[in-house]
Amino acid sequence: MNKDSAMLTDGSRFDFWEKKVEYVKELYVDGGNVSASDDNDGSREHPFKTIQAAANVATAGTHVWIMPGEYRECVSPMHGGDGPESMVCYEAAQKGTVVIKASEQVTEFEPTTEWMISGFGAPAPESASVWCHRLDPEMFKGYNPFCAVNIIHDRLFIEFDKTDMTPYLNRRGMVFCDGKPLEQVPLSNDLGSKPGTYWVEANGMAVHFRLPGDDDPKNHLIEISVREQCFAPEKPFLSYIKVKGLVCAHATMGAPIPQRGAISAHRGHHWVIEDCKVLWSNATGIDVGNEDWHHKFDFEQTVGYSVIRRCEIIDAGVCGIAGLYAQGMLIEDCLIEGTGWQKMELSWEAGGIKLHNSVNGLFRRNVFRNTFRADCIWLDCGNVNNRITENLFINGIEQREAIFIECTKDGVNLIDNNIFWNIEGRFDKNKIPVEPGSSGWYKLTEHEIVNGYAVYGEGTDRMRVENNFIGKCRSAGYFAKPVPFRIAGRERGGTSRDAKFFNNIFYACGEAAIKMPTEKNESEGNLYVKMPGGFLRIMYPQPEVCLDLRSWQEFYGFDKTAREGWFDFDVDVDNLTLTVREAVDKPFFFGRKDDSLILNPEDAMKELGHVAGPFETLEGGAVINIDPREE
Repeated sequence: MNKDSAMLTDGSRFDFWEKKVEYVKELYVDGGNVSASDDNDGSREHPFKTIQAAANVATAGTHVWIMPGEYRECVSPMHGGDGPESMVCYEAAQKGTVVIKASEQVTEFEPTTEWMISGFGAPAPESASVWCHRLDPEMFKGYNPFCAVNIIHDRLFIEFDKTDMTPYLNRRGMVFCDGKPLEQVPLSNDLGSKPGTYWVEANGMAVHFRLPGDDDPKNHLIEISVREQCFAPEKPFLSYIKVKGLVCAHATMGAPIPQRGAISAHRGHHWVIEDCKVLWSNATGIDVGNEDWHHKFDFEQTVGYSVIRRCEIIDAGVCGIAGLYAQGMLIEDCLIEGTGWQKMELSWEAGGIKLHNSVNGLFRRNVFRNTFRADCIWLDCGNVNNRITENLFINGIEQREAIFIECTKDGVNLIDNNIFWNIEGRFDKNKIPVEPGSSGWYKLTEHEIVNGYAVYGEGTDRMRVENNFIGKCRSAGYFAKPVPFRIAGRERGGTSRDAKFFNNIFYACGEAAIKMPTEKNESEGNLYVKMPGGFLRIMYPQPEVCLDLRSWQEFYGFDKTAREGWFDFDVDVDNLTLTVREAVDKPFFFGRKDDSLILNPEDAMKELGHVAGPFETLEGGAVINIDPREE
């Protein structure tokens, strides 16, 4: 149980490159000051009015202080720093009081009269009140998100036959009422059947909307998104930039790829993004990588090496943090919540964190909550020496898996001391075959329709899963499959071998604790609590075997020091606490009774003889704070 969270999988320590910066120049921005002007010198006595005015002149060693206020602009730094000791810093004078919005307030509305608001079925209710706002072309400055659809630039990977294309073909522009987005509908006819919606005319120059309660828009703050990003250099490769304490909202980019966040490093490296909030991005919250695999890429190019710390990324439509070829990443103490509301998971870029070819990354003490149809962490292809530790993954809504390590054939990646809770699964219940009577008993392999995993490996070797608490996964705590024919150049296929499952606690998973693709893996020292029958499985070679702990030990030599328990865990999703208690119900035995079950949670670690999961002890009735973030 390695509690030194700075240690990477290979035993080396993460390279913390940050150093104390002695800033040689200070600039001030105060948009609410009546004497502020972009013609000023940016001194404390004569501040700039816009952040962009400071960004035009801030060079290495400059600290830009931003006073509280709302800034409707996209900040584009013109210069980066020269190194860890000579960065450019953009900081809110008071954390969370500087709000950069990619939207504009609108106040001119007229009733919608020339468009039908109901279809050929039931007419719209008489109370339905639909309003129109005609967009001002001067507001867009060359980018009109109401003219562009969400669909990604590279469409190669979309499985058109498996997904609803509606969100991909929706317009990127968003409409907000009192800070919350209305729901886009594809036809004017749909407005009459559902309040809280909006529709965009074909030419992208007018929006029609219906507010909740059919209220008059003049009683509310109505905002429309007009800019793609909030803080993003126009020039790529600017590096050594720090962004601290800012709130960025309503950015309206398309779905990745390309990866373009509300806050964007635009292919730069060694950024520090800390204490920031990113709210309601149409697609991506923060991007820190090479942006697009269609860019020309030199493998000597430095990509990543950035820090994202104590940030809150709330309600990103597709992806919270994105990075292509991002190495040496440190993402810690963040809250990533509500990711995936666009329902674009089958574009294969959806995740709380989605990195490609991550090397030497450290992802620790983050909270992922209410992630919708997207992974919490997805490391895609060629990932080496990453550590995912002390995170909380809670409420994966219609989520296939919380962590996905894809197509990783070389090197080791470690997942340890995390808590997983309620991974619902993403599947069509109507496609689960009906198996009446005993007809399903003798099938040679289970179907792949039901999912919902804490950890999923696809053609990935040498995964380490240690000292985690994994509770209430719809299918299994771990599932993997080999991918033999995913071969590029002179590479090999993936085997999903040499995975190790040590000292975890598995609780009340729907089908199994562990589904190994083959027996060429290891399992030892785990605690299995309230598991169903056949909860330890080996898929191949056929026929698949579904085992209990005794046969797992006898036939394969696994988990010689493991134990089973029968008690309960309860999790408060809102307050992030966990309670352990004795079970009220009794275990069901068919035939042979098992007297070895641990019924008292206090006895679990003693009878195991070692610590399992991320907890030192389990005390019945104790309320455990499971928020891992450090202030």
